[in-house]
Amino acid sequence: MTDDTEISQSAAAREPHRAGPAAGTSLHGLKFAGGREFQVELRRRIDEYFRQTGRRRRDSIQLYVKAAAILVAFVTFYVLLVFLAGTWWQAVPFAVLLGLATSGIGFNIMHDGGHGAFSRYHLINRIMARSLDLIGGSSYIWHWKHGIFHHTYANITGQDTDIALGKLARLTPHQPLHAHQRWQHWFIWPLYGVMAIKWHFYDDFRDLLMGRIGPHRIPRPRNKELAIFIGGKATFFSLAFGIPLIFHPWWVVALYYALFTFVVGMVLSVVFQLAHCVGEAAFHMPDESTGRMENAWAVHQVLTTVNFCRSNRVAAWLLGGLNYQIEHHLFPQICHSNYPAISALVKDTCRDFGIRYYEHPTFWAGILSHFRWLRRMGMPGTIA
Repeated sequence: MTDDTEISQSAAAREPHRAGPAAGTSLHGLKFAGGREFQVELRRRIDEYFRQTGRRRRDSIQLYVKAAAILVAFVTFYVLLVFLAGTWWQAVPFAVLLGLATSGIGFNIMHDGGHGAFSRYHLINRIMARSLDLIGGSSYIWHWKHGIFHHTYANITGQDTDIALGKLARLTPHQPLHAHQRWQHWFIWPLYGVMAIKWHFYDDFRDLLMGRIGPHRIPRPRNKELAIFIGGKATFFSLAFGIPLIFHPWWVVALYYALFTFVVGMVLSVVFQLAHCVGEAAFHMPDESTGRMENAWAVHQVLTTVNFCRSNRVAAWLLGGLNYQIEHHLFPQICHSNYPAISALVKDTCRDFGIRYYEHPTFWAGILSHFRWLRRMGMPGTIA
């Protein structure tokens, strides 16, 4: 990696919540096309909306109340599962509900905090972001993997590590095809459920030790960040294994940990896949000779992202607005409670500029689209 790239990454670490890179900037020589007219006009309309309505971009009262409710639910289901459940028919629903509450922390608390969208105060955002460390992940690794690389290079093969599953599955037409992937649209679903276990025990430790996420070098955490990484893992493993083992046999703890993490992995994985790994999303690549993308950054975000069940307020509440993925990719620094309101402005602006804005009307329509995409990517002869 060149010194210029390392400088660019350092700048990204200091300002992780920017709305998008300037034309011509990159981490690995990849550049987006110039022409920011769409982005400038969209931002003007969004700014005007907040000025006229007086709504807060962050620090929404509803968001704080929701965060408190989710945390209370998490603690309640944990206590019920570990200390009070006496039979399997009690423990199973508590483990499932604990998994859903944990996913809710990721969607509604950690995600906004990690993007600087929860509050205008940096300290509050950091606290909310670090809730990920308490539920098994690493806020430090997530910041680089998702906040920087995915949000800058959405759906660009070789740059966006969120769409890279190695030989396990082929998610883009630019990835190599392996024989077993012909059946990936069937076998991938239970494997989504074990993704959380992989995050807990392997991915974060590998990325930290290697100082690399996919092709991207990252600075290894030091001092306070390293202490948070170690302390977070220790706290999670104490909650997942240490305390339960005092009261239950090891095989019971292992069984319900597996059920809990299966729910977390399945929910988190599927919600992400519906936004990016579907046939309606673009998978553009840079020009081989110039390293330049054909579209400006904001246009690229719209074309590579798909919304689902946008009119379903219940889904928006539960998923932290992640069914409004287009709005989130364009304005990650605005809290998700504003996405339903600004989505109409985003859609209208896309129409005015002739930019395709795609959404699946229901959750199940998104599931079917992802299934069809997996099947298509597993077919021999399907190339970019």
